[in-house]
Amino acid sequence: MADERVTSRLCRAAALVMLLLVGCASSVPPPATAAPSNVPAGAPLAAFTPQTLPGFSHVFVIVMENQEYDNVIGSGDAPYLNRLAAAYGVATRYYAIRHPSLPNYLALISGSTQGITDDCATCSVDAPNLVDQLEAHRKTWGAYIEDLPSPCFNGPSAGGPLALIGRGTYVRRHDPFMYFVDIRDNPSRCDRVVPLDRLRDDLARDQLPDFVWITPNVMHDMHSASIRAGDDWLSSFVPTILQSSAWQNGGVLFITWDEGTTDAGCCGNAAGGRVPTLVIAPNGKPGYYSDTPYTHYGLLRTIEDAWQLGHLGHAGDPTTTPMSDFFR
Repeated sequence: MADERVTSRLCRAAALVMLLLVGCASSVPPPATAAPSNVPAGAPLAAFTPQTLPGFSHVFVIVMENQEYDNVIGSGDAPYLNRLAAAYGVATRYYAIRHPSLPNYLALISGSTQGITDDCATCSVDAPNLVDQLEAHRKTWGAYIEDLPSPCFNGPSAGGPLALIGRGTYVRRHDPFMYFVDIRDNPSRCDRVVPLDRLRDDLARDQLPDFVWITPNVMHDMHSASIRAGDDWLSSFVPTILQSSAWQNGGVLFITWDEGTTDAGCCGNAAGGRVPTLVIAPNGKPGYYSDTPYTHYGLLRTIEDAWQLGHLGHAGDPTTTPMSDFFR
């Protein structure tokens, strides 16, 4: 009889434990995600958890060209970029939207490829864009484009010895601002699409706009020259940004690539390759590698959410994630 009572108590205790485990299951964190093989040992790695984005003082965006993640992160051909990666943040699962270049540039500043599927040199788009949002919220902006011959230039190509046959070092397809009718046809707006040389002057005068877009020429963005050439250019250019008060006092620099060389994708609307993307901020998590899936739409949404601009196109999709986890 005593044995039966002991057995009964043990059964009731086991049942209670099971109920408690079931009731608490939803609060148990999921298992840690293993780091990709090319993430340095010991680097912080996390999936997305909702947090508040900082209200950046300034946002810098540099767009490079045509490289998959593994071609850059961990590569001996990109020593400067990998030093930045070790010190700041890296998105290990960031995807371009599609091929070729131009649709990705349009996606970055409008939340849509606008139905464009090629690198058309003369087409235009009549649609809402990031400039509309920035100006509506009294944010200043500027696009600094290397080898652009003059503000408001709208030709397909310029710069370099082969410009006359359409192979200049500046190409319109890497300058998305000039595709939007309400920028291109508005002198006060297109006058803010300027040669890259102006950036150093604006930095020196501490007169940078709130939003700074930077397009290197095709020799410096890894499109028509080597990864090492692009890395060398960044190593000569980025320190000027990181030494500025605009970046140091609450700014952020995103370095991303327009597209990769594969059709890798995610999130229902991205299939342009897995590309490197660095998040460089003084209040960012140091040496942080995020395995959250991100896209160009997520980068746009990050800017929009930080400045409470609303959402353009696919930036507002439920599957589009802002890059909140990079910040403390």
